[in-house]
Amino acid sequence: MDFLRKLLLASLLSLPLAACSQPTATTPAQPKAEAALPAVRLNGALPDFTGLVEKEGPAVVNISTTQKVHERGIPFPQFRDLPEDDPFFEFFKRFMPQQPNGGGGGGAPREYQTHSLGSGFIISPDGYILTNAHVVDDADEVVVKLTDKREFKAKVIGADRRTDVALLKIDAKNLPVANLGDPNKTKVGEWVVAIGSPYGFENSVTAGIVSAKGRALPGDNFVSFIQTDVAVNPGNSGGPLFNLRGEVVGVNSQIYSRTGGYMGLSFSIPIDVAMDVVGQLKGSGKVSRGRMGVQIQEVTPELAASFGLKEPKGALVAAIEKGSPAEKAGMQPGDVILKFEGKDVPSSSELPRMVGATKPGSKTKLEIWRNRATKELTITLAEWDDEKVAEAKAAPKAEKANKLGLSLADISADNKRKLNLENGVLVQNVSGAAEKAGLRRGDIVLSLGGEKIASVEQFNKLLEQRKQDKNIALLIRRGDQILFVPVQWGE
Repeated sequence: MDFLRKLLLASLLSLPLAACSQPTATTPAQPKAEAALPAVRLNGALPDFTGLVEKEGPAVVNISTTQKVHERGIPFPQFRDLPEDDPFFEFFKRFMPQQPNGGGGGGAPREYQTHSLGSGFIISPDGYILTNAHVVDDADEVVVKLTDKREFKAKVIGADRRTDVALLKIDAKNLPVANLGDPNKTKVGEWVVAIGSPYGFENSVTAGIVSAKGRALPGDNFVSFIQTDVAVNPGNSGGPLFNLRGEVVGVNSQIYSRTGGYMGLSFSIPIDVAMDVVGQLKGSGKVSRGRMGVQIQEVTPELAASFGLKEPKGALVAAIEKGSPAEKAGMQPGDVILKFEGKDVPSSSELPRMVGATKPGSKTKLEIWRNRATKELTITLAEWDDEKVAEAKAAPKAEKANKLGLSLADISADNKRKLNLENGVLVQNVSGAAEKAGLRRGDIVLSLGGEKIASVEQFNKLLEQRKQDKNIALLIRRGDQILFVPVQWGE
């Protein structure tokens, strides 16, 4: 009997596994197991944010501001007769200071209050709060509301518009504090969580992943943003971006949107950048940055070919401020900055952050590309100071379009003085190769192939001399920017 039992047991063990779990001969079990596996694995991988929110949520605050506003009149009444199709109309629209109604617009100015909402988070138990500069910009009163419903009037310790970081202080103690992390360890594709007050809905939690790192946005030269697909909307500004360890890795700052609401592209300031600003705001109420005194632009493949570079890299110097550290160091328009203090400059967007993070007064070595060879310069950085460019009216006579498709006009000596120009000609109309290259009506052409332009006649003569060149680099001024534009033409 024992022998029979052992023989029966051995027979059962030798049967295929599918036979034990397969209910009928017409329903194979293996496909069922394979279909179930992805769902089991996916459910096991989905994160649970509840613990993070319970622990870190109390450190997130709601911020409301009140601002007194004076109603203004027409944009620039001192030039009310300027037609909109005038080449300099865009200059005045963007850069001339507006006048109140009492200053020529007719009628008395009217005062009223506006209110706005934002978010922030507590960074010290004695009441220091980090948020965006644009949340408290020009606010007459700032009120902070905690998750326990307590409200405090906040003092703005300082704000830095360049990085969009502001530091607030409320009179409170023993407050919950957000745990700060290292954004350099953040990886593209990892889960992140935002907590804030979108459209005033306090303590809203949204989640997503890191979409990209090191994003450069127009007008934000000192921040290398973290891009996410976390739902961020108006009111989320200034709130924290957490990793799954409950550490703040960014400050939610901007979204890309055609509607004003979330469209899948959100941008956060890395927390290490924000805290560096906070340290300076806490110490002196302002931020001190190094400055070279140059305007730069990206090196495109076409520009790299024009300057003899093997690959498009570095930062192209388009203009140099008079009396600036760059001018004193011997820098020239057309130089390409390849290295800053021994570190590669992979693109123009990286250079402002490298310079801005350097203490004013520091002596720094640069490696530049000039005349198809490398050269080393030593520059003593000054302190960053925002400057405004004044624009003025002009009514030049247009010329016939040249071979590039540019219809140019000379600028009078008086208008050059008003525009703070030494040289240049005005673009009246654009077509052909120039239009394809991105030149616009109202641009001012400063140089062609490195030679300064004093008149339309000189421009056309230089153009004739360069007719064998397939690429011509034009240095132009557009609004308050100066940049090189490569034009491909050739005959």
